[in-house]
Amino acid sequence: MLRVELRKRRGSFTIEAAFEAPLPAVVALFGPSGCGKTTLVEILAGLLAPDAGRIELDGEVLCDTARGISVPAESRRVGYVFQDARLFPHLDVRDNLTFGLKRHRHVPVRIPFDEVVDLLGLEALLTRRPGTLSGGERQRVALGRALLSQPRLLLLDEPLASLDAARREEILPYLERLRDRWQVPMVHVSHQFEEVLRLATHVVALDAGRVLTSGPLVRAALDPALGRLVGAAAVGAVLETTVAGIDATTGLCRLPLGDNELRLLANGLAPGTRVRLQMLARDVIVATRPPEGLSVRNVLRGHIAAISAESADSDLVSIDIGGALILARITRAATQALALAAGQPVWALVKAVSLRGRAC
Repeated sequence: MLRVELRKRRGSFTIEAAFEAPLPAVVALFGPSGCGKTTLVEILAGLLAPDAGRIELDGEVLCDTARGISVPAESRRVGYVFQDARLFPHLDVRDNLTFGLKRHRHVPVRIPFDEVVDLLGLEALLTRRPGTLSGGERQRVALGRALLSQPRLLLLDEPLASLDAARREEILPYLERLRDRWQVPMVHVSHQFEEVLRLATHVVALDAGRVLTSGPLVRAALDPALGRLVGAAAVGAVLETTVAGIDATTGLCRLPLGDNELRLLANGLAPGTRVRLQMLARDVIVATRPPEGLSVRNVLRGHIAAISAESADSDLVSIDIGGALILARITRAATQALALAAGQPVWALVKAVSLRGRAC
C-alpha cells in the first residue's frame, strides 16, 4: 500500500494531498499544468521535503515529519524518470543502463539487464551515445536505467510530454509491457487523459494543489470532479471485462458485462483477453422501451441509478446495467419529456464504433 498525506508550500503555491493506493498499481497523478503533480513526485522521491506529512510505502515509513523521520532519496529505492531523460552524454547506452545497477549492488536483482534490454527494444542501441538517439529512444533508455536500479516504486514525471504524437505512441506500449512484466508499482504523472486510460489502475486527480478525487480508475471515471478536468467530450464510464469469444462472420468480439453483452470490433483481441473500454456519455442513447428495428448492435438493459445536472440544459444519467455503471448525456428537455427517475428501467443504446477497447 502507498499512503500519502502531506502539505508543502512553494512561494505562493501550496499543495495539500492525501490519498492511498493498493500495490502493485499504476497510480496516475492527473491534472492541468501547475496543479502540483511534479512537486508531489519530488516529495515521494525524497528530493523535496514536505512542510508536514507522512509517506508510507509497503509498510515502511519513508517520511513522517511529526516523528522526525526522513529516509534519504538514495535509500528509498525509488526510480525516477524525468521529462527530458537526463542521460549521461559521455556514456553509451550500455553504461547509462548499468549505472542503475552499480548504485544498488547490495540489492537482489529482480529485474535482469538482458530482460530490460529485450523488453524495451534496446539491443541495437547499446553502443550509441545519447546525442545520436531520438527522443523516444532516449526515454526508453531512461526507463531501462530506472528499472535496473531495482526500484520498489517507479516515478514517471510526464515522460511523454516532450514527445510528438508519433513518439508517444511508440513509448506507450513499452510502458504497458513493463507494467505487466514485473508489476513494479508506478506513479505516472500526466495531463493527457488518454495516457491515464491506457496505463492507470488508480487515479489521483489534482487541481490547484488539492486532490479532487482518488480511487480505482473505473470508479473515479464516474466522479463529476474528474469530468470537469477531462472536459465534457471525454466524460464517460471506464469498464473492464474479458473477451468471451469472436464472431467469425462479423469480426466482433463478445464482452460480458453483468446481465448484458457488448459487441466490439476485435482488432486482434483474442478470447480470454482482459479489455478496458471507455464508453463516452455523449455516445449513449437512453430509451424507456425495448428498441426495435435499429442498426445499433449494443442495447444494454438496466435501470437508472441517478440523474445529475451537468449544465443549465443537460443532465448526466447514471445507468446500472447489471453491476456496472455507465453514463449518458441527454438534454434537460429529454429528461423531462421521458419523465426519467431513479429506479426506472431503461435501455442504453451504444454503437460498436463508439467503444474504445484495448487489452489491459
